[in-house]
Amino acid sequence: MNQAARRIGRSLALVLPVVLVLSGTLAVTAVPWAPRAGTQVLTASAERAAPLDRPRAPHEVVRDRLIAELQRKDPGTALTSLQKEIGRRPSLARHCTSIARALGRAAVEKYGPARAHSYSRPVCDTSFAAGVADIR
Repeated sequence: MNQAARRIGRSLALVLPVVLVLSGTLAVTAVPWAPRAGTQVLTASAERAAPLDRPRAPHEVVRDRLIAELQRKDPGTALTSLQKEIGRRPSLARHCTSIARALGRAAVEKYGPARAHSYSRPVCDTSFAAGVADIR
């Protein structure tokens, strides 16, 4: 009986590590984050090379939304929305001048300098008017 137990023990000592390694390998390849065949694996350098994939800052999102609103409606509506947005989210106040300048430039593109200047308001000091006056 002692010999039979030793033989079983030796068999398990040889087979068990192989079974554990194979089952661990199969478990790792079955997880959803494992790359599938035919997919491209990105490296860290590829991630740095694609800056367009970075998340956009809140002030950039607001600026783009307000410029789109200016294109759909008029600069006065966009400036009113800017005032409301700054009131709702005071953290955007430090970006108010750059957003208002961008609105001024967009107004010039749509209406020309004379008509765009007629929409000037004291939103963020005179940044909208400065954006209208920017000639590039």
